[in-house]
Amino acid sequence: MTQSADAIIDRRRLRRKLTFWRIATLAVVALGIAALINFTSGIGGRNTPHIAKVKIEGTILEDDDLLDRLDKIAASDAVKGLIVSVDSPGGTTAGGEAIFEAVRKVAEKKPVVAQVGTLAASAGYMIASAADHIVARQSSIVGSIGVLFQYPDISQLLTKLGVKIETIKSSPLKAEPNFFSPASEEAKGMIRNMIMDSYDWFVGLVESRRPLDHTQTLALANGAVFTGRQALGNKLVDELGGEDEAVNWLKGKGVDSKLSVIEWKPEKSGAGWFFSESTARLLTRLLGLPEESGSLLREVTGERIFTPGLLSIWHTETVPSKGQ
Repeated sequence: MTQSADAIIDRRRLRRKLTFWRIATLAVVALGIAALINFTSGIGGRNTPHIAKVKIEGTILEDDDLLDRLDKIAASDAVKGLIVSVDSPGGTTAGGEAIFEAVRKVAEKKPVVAQVGTLAASAGYMIASAADHIVARQSSIVGSIGVLFQYPDISQLLTKLGVKIETIKSSPLKAEPNFFSPASEEAKGMIRNMIMDSYDWFVGLVESRRPLDHTQTLALANGAVFTGRQALGNKLVDELGGEDEAVNWLKGKGVDSKLSVIEWKPEKSGAGWFFSESTARLLTRLLGLPEESGSLLREVTGERIFTPGLLSIWHTETVPSKGQ
């Protein structure tokens, strides 16, 4: 009887193991099939005549993947027009410049329209201005034409901690400004010269892309932001509306309005299909990490960036409410 009971227990254990591996295998196969269908449908859609759409969201940096997609859109005979969907506070001037030039290369071959969502400010507006037509919502935020350079000065904090930074350098302006001491007037003047040179370039770019003369552009390039309605009156945008209006404008340029609008998304690796956002959330739970750990950092920092470069970005300061 003991041997019979042990054999029954062993068979049950084996059956449970087989069931687990069967389910695991089916899950992997199902994920693979779903990924293959998603991948092939995207490729197939891109090979048929359509209106391409790319999204410019969040802080703008130099994005090789986005630049590559724009190059492919410019070269694709299947793309009959492009919608650039912008929802960004801006970012680095170099990043905005690179994307601006890539959009202009597309516009040399096919009509391009920009569709502003919540926000197209600073480098975000720079990119929108690369389009031949800009559509914005009535309540969109548009503008903030200008350049800035930011760096933290932690010298007082170091003094309180009893830390002193000694620096030996070849010339007074080497590695200036830095985090560890207040900037000299000479260093501030150097940075201001860079800022004003980039500002003049930004103003000239807007002037060349919009129906504005130099005086009108300067009047709008004081860092101010405008609603979509105000931006229309100031000739910073051409029309109020959304994607439907963008498609209608493309139709006026000879693009078939019945064509599908297909978003050209960043290409994911094979592993990316298996490690989706939902899978990542599951893993964080298994590891005992809070699901919001990634978004929490973005919320605390407000996506503000301290980067060794010139910025064209608009942001609001987070002010604690009373009682906090």
